Amino acid sequence: MDAIYFMQPTKQNIDIFMSNMSGKRPLYKKAYIFFSSPIQKEWVAHIRKDSSVLARVGALSEMNLEYFAIDSQGFVTDHDKALEELFTENAEGSMNYNSCINTMATRIATVFASMKEFPRVHYRVARTIDASTLTTLRDLVPTKLAASVWNCLARYKSIIPEFPQTETCELLIVDRSIDQIAPVIHEWTYDAMCHDLLSMDGNKYVQEVPNTSGSGTEKKEVLLEDHDPIWFELRDVHVADANLRLHEKMRDFISKNKAAQLHQARTNGELSTKELQKMVQALPQYTDQIDKLSLHVEIAEKLFDIIKEEHLKDVGQLEQDLVFGDAGSKEVIDFFRTHQDISRENKLRLLMIYAAINPEKIQSEKGAKLMQLAGLSADDMIAVNNMRCICAHETKKSSKGGFPLKFEIRKKKRGIRKERIGEESTWTLSRFYPILEDLIEKLSKGELPKDEYHCMSDPSSSFRGISSSMSARTSPAHQPAQSMRSRRTGGTWARPRNSDDGYSSDSVLKHASSDMRKLGRRLFIFVVGGATRSELRAVHKLSSKLKREIILGSSSLDDPPKFITKLKMMSNEELSLDDLQI
Repeated sequence: MDAIYFMQPTKQNIDIFMSNMSGKRPLYKKAYIFFSSPIQKEWVAHIRKDSSVLARVGALSEMNLEYFAIDSQGFVTDHDKALEELFTENAEGSMNYNSCINTMATRIATVFASMKEFPRVHYRVARTIDASTLTTLRDLVPTKLAASVWNCLARYKSIIPEFPQTETCELLIVDRSIDQIAPVIHEWTYDAMCHDLLSMDGNKYVQEVPNTSGSGTEKKEVLLEDHDPIWFELRDVHVADANLRLHEKMRDFISKNKAAQLHQARTNGELSTKELQKMVQALPQYTDQIDKLSLHVEIAEKLFDIIKEEHLKDVGQLEQDLVFGDAGSKEVIDFFRTHQDISRENKLRLLMIYAAINPEKIQSEKGAKLMQLAGLSADDMIAVNNMRCICAHETKKSSKGGFPLKFEIRKKKRGIRKERIGEESTWTLSRFYPILEDLIEKLSKGELPKDEYHCMSDPSSSFRGISSSMSARTSPAHQPAQSMRSRRTGGTWARPRNSDDGYSSDSVLKHASSDMRKLGRRLFIFVVGGATRSELRAVHKLSSKLKREIILGSSSLDDPPKFITKLKMMSNEELSLDDLQI
């Protein structure tokens, strides 16, 4: 029997392979080897040196596939512990820190190797480093990762056939500190609500359907992915809009199908999820169409039941009021006092948003009273306090001779951002947008702030269309500029949306013009510490708006419950920096 090996090019894996295939009684007659990233020449020579093994090798190839695709515009490097390994105390000296950076860089580089792209690498810069100024290790993560990615790509130029020798696209590397609110706020799109509220296992949803005998139900696992046309259409729209579209699809199907009309008449005009499932049995020729429709009707019903039971419209309103500067401590206190039945998790998420906007208050007596009023557990309080570990904070001058680092807090609210003119939504709770959306637009225009974002090298002479303001490394940053959020006016919960805000499924690249790339090079954005559904939505939206293919990468894709769990696992002690080397 022949075998296919798909493996990382490590010493341990090569040794296991050699053991399997050497000698007089190998495990397999032939072995076809595919490496997930470029293999070092000495390991190839090691395989060739053993003639008994070499004769049994049917193929040896580098696939450059050390990443997992989320969808057609997103990927992850499968570093679920990135927050814990890169943003906690003593991370610099640990083997986990360096290993995480290096493996993450290798996996990012394989994305470009597989797509035959050579990026110009931008990164969010660390704070000023000199004899009298301190910075934190977490500030250095984008810098170190950018350098490691650049080193991998420089090597690929000489070892991968037909790999570009000049820049063909752009890569921006940032970390979770750019936006601490996006991972915890309720995102009201269909995709985000499903993953936030339904306890899904990845993209897997468990549906109850009638069993073959018709006497009961059985569980059926389905995947909510792009191959499902209804999911693809609804994933980035407001959940209320999704609900309206589902009912329109149901009415449209019935109006065009006489058998469905008869079935509806027998049920007195009612078509619940169970009735739709029964219709599948009555109309087998429409099984696939009704199956998908009944699936999403069931999901929408569950979502709206949870939204109602957990008072999520009230929670979401206060969340967005906090984010846009329309609410503060008083409103949070009043909310906790008048909404005793709000779940502890939703109170925790409110306080985490409050902490991201008002770090100086959450660490004061007022913050302690808020947490007590919310009835948070000790673990919950750890998550709130650990928001500091991913906050983009200021540096502080050191005292005599030593390097003690204390957390320096900005006085200004960081959660308030400028209104995005011309993008008002007709749906309430649609005001929120991730900071990454602004950064992608600035990257596209060549307008990234040069004191906050550096580039690994000057662009080559063949690289066109880039602003000269981004062309070289500049002086280190002192204090980041403030982005602002403010209220988006208008909107109703269930009024059909007719604004051209780009959030419909039509904004996805798959439905865009086939010559989109002629209008601009690919943009890659990588977020260390976990990306969010709102950021993936922004990528879908901006691909259409900017007429450029945009790809989002991250160490992981985190829904709010998962992100909060990760925060609880982090140390809340401050980091120190000594003998820094980049």
